[in-house]
Amino acid sequence: MVEFKDGYARFRMPVHPEYLQGAKKMQGGLIVALADEAIAHAMMSQLAPDEGLTTIELKSNFLAGVSSGELIATATVFKKGQSLIIGDCLVTDEKGKNICRVSATFLLLKEK
Repeated sequence: MVEFKDGYARFRMPVHPEYLQGAKKMQGGLIVALADEAIAHAMMSQLAPDEGLTTIELKSNFLAGVSSGELIATATVFKKGQSLIIGDCLVTDEKGKNICRVSATFLLLKEK
């Protein structure tokens, strides 16, 4: 985690050779996992003390491949409702090239 504030989180992750798939590009599931974690942290900044959350829907658009360098995931909360919270994340390389866009819906869990 690089930055964390109300409704916002930014994460960085190096691209290692062992993360590459057969076409020598970063495996997509790892990119999505990075985005999911960034979105979750952006959302956690807006939770009440009695709230938790869990992912219920995740959509990813892969925009470009990456084979080296570093990924930066920048996530924001789009909307927090009574039972759902929606967030977005753009994953770029260190030069600012768009790699993946992820949107997620999380269920708000209330302690009883």
